[in-house]
Amino acid sequence: MNFKNLAMWAVIVFLTIGLYNMFKNPQGSSNKTNSIIFSEFLTEVDNGRVVKVEIRENNIKGVMSNGEVFTTYSPNYPNLIERLTERGVSISASPVEEKMPSLLGVLLSWFPMLLLIAVWIFFMRQMQGGKGGAMGFGRSKAKMMNEIKGKVTFNDVAGVEEAKEEVEEVVEFLKDPKKFSRLGGKIPRGCLLVGPPGTGKTLLARAIAGEAGVPFFTISGSDFVEMFVGVGASRVRDMFEQGKKHSPCIIFIDEIDAVGRSRGAGLGGGNDEREQTLNQLLVEMDGFDTNEGVIIIAATNRPDVLDPALLRPGRFDRQVVVSLPDIIGREKILKVHAKKISMAPDVNLRTVARGTPGFSGADLANLVNEAALLAARKNKRIVTYNEFEDAKDKVMMGAERRSMVMTEEEKRLTAYHEAGHAIVTINEKAAYPIHKATIIPRGRALGMVMQLPEKDEVSQTREQLHAQMAIAMGGRVAEELIFGHDKVTTGAVSDIEQATKRARAMVMRAGLSKELGPVAYGENEEEVFLGRSVARQQNMSEETAKKVDGEIRKFVEKGYDRARKVLTDKIDDLHKLAKALLTYETLTGTEIEDIINKNLYPASKDDLKEEEEKQDSALGSMGLKPKIVH
Repeated sequence: MNFKNLAMWAVIVFLTIGLYNMFKNPQGSSNKTNSIIFSEFLTEVDNGRVVKVEIRENNIKGVMSNGEVFTTYSPNYPNLIERLTERGVSISASPVEEKMPSLLGVLLSWFPMLLLIAVWIFFMRQMQGGKGGAMGFGRSKAKMMNEIKGKVTFNDVAGVEEAKEEVEEVVEFLKDPKKFSRLGGKIPRGCLLVGPPGTGKTLLARAIAGEAGVPFFTISGSDFVEMFVGVGASRVRDMFEQGKKHSPCIIFIDEIDAVGRSRGAGLGGGNDEREQTLNQLLVEMDGFDTNEGVIIIAATNRPDVLDPALLRPGRFDRQVVVSLPDIIGREKILKVHAKKISMAPDVNLRTVARGTPGFSGADLANLVNEAALLAARKNKRIVTYNEFEDAKDKVMMGAERRSMVMTEEEKRLTAYHEAGHAIVTINEKAAYPIHKATIIPRGRALGMVMQLPEKDEVSQTREQLHAQMAIAMGGRVAEELIFGHDKVTTGAVSDIEQATKRARAMVMRAGLSKELGPVAYGENEEEVFLGRSVARQQNMSEETAKKVDGEIRKFVEKGYDRARKVLTDKIDDLHKLAKALLTYETLTGTEIEDIINKNLYPASKDDLKEEEEKQDSALGSMGLKPKIVH
């Protein structure tokens, strides 16, 4: 495509230069002809120096006795022929020929218009991706997959076993339709893959393409929507026409929410082009003209915004949930990605999987890649367990910023802030154990305390939620107790946001407020109107909204009071831990307990580093993942 564009521009430039040269010098031999005035011509004739003339109407071209060629223009001079004859000049005359314009002349006259047409076609091809030229708006952009190299199969997809079973049924039907039709069953026409970002929806679709052995078309939802009304609907028709020609086949639509949003939603009404495209898709999937043998598989992480007509039986009548993997799934995913790197024998992927609850498939792939990059940076030939631990910390918390310049006062304040989190964590029974506390800046945080969930969380108790809010308030309370009300900083911004968000979820969604009861209240929903985000409140009166705000504040203040009581009672422990953080910068959970309970300190930073590596290794073997509190 690039070569064609360059060739076209080269032709345009060449024609422009040629046109310029022709107009600049239309007569190639004009510089060899001498133009003289008529009186001078008569003088030369009288002197006998003119030998030959050629007369065409009033234009005279002649030759001098010395061979010089000249031209002149004659007025209506009555005795010119007699005068030339008397002087013995050879005379020839001919009328002006009315020649038809040459091909070059026609081209030159039409060149500006042709140039404009060529440029217009060129830019229209660019707007349409070069497919079909200016008349190819309505053609589908679906690409047929033919993965010979880098073919993905179901063996490359791990952690989503139930989803694999659902789509394996589609593949089996395509391979042997009689197996299902023998009992009168019909395969679903549409299969919708639903799940959070990074869980492997597109990878699962590629595996279907690798396993099916039938034509597999792939297209994105945004490829249907254009600036011209009706283009998207035309592309949907063309896509299904291609599918019928290659039946049985699979059509995969990625990010279908770009075109499948509910019709008429929003304050500003729906988009005509998008709604026409959706209407055409609904008709093609289940209308009067059924498309047998064409199976639609789509993926989205926003099933809540899809039009209900799209999800009814007969269209996308099967929804496959591709959820976050559990520990077994994470281990399988790590094994798939670990095949690509050279790994040390001491790396136990089961241990890494236990320490990464909540990670998606994309997160785990990034973790393995970061570990390999860290090993390469250290000039290692294999990836060891230490690289996996460092990569996990980097992915979860961000890279260390040891070069960041901080004053002693800022370090002291950060140490007390993080010590406040840690002391509250130790004294809250429902809190997770501390894994690590540090005042070394990481990412956007100046310091952090990492907690250690013992297993994957499915749900949380009321006691755990209140404990987490108290821990979040520990940093702000420590600053107030040590430095005073006027010296409190903005370092607790993210802590307050987390506590408020948790309290709002407890009141409005989980029904954990005694005053408001087990009722779900509408949250603020944002809609886009004329390019602006507009929030509106649903299912809630003004009086109820005031009660909700009051309950949220009550929950957050309860956590604040709990943190203040703990730190007031344990003020000596707060001073002790803050001084230790200033000295050692990073402390493990075991070291924090030794400092608080046994008054034991690491001998030096080197000893601390060695002890930390042992602690990380021990915690890693237990498969526990840190929970971060900034």
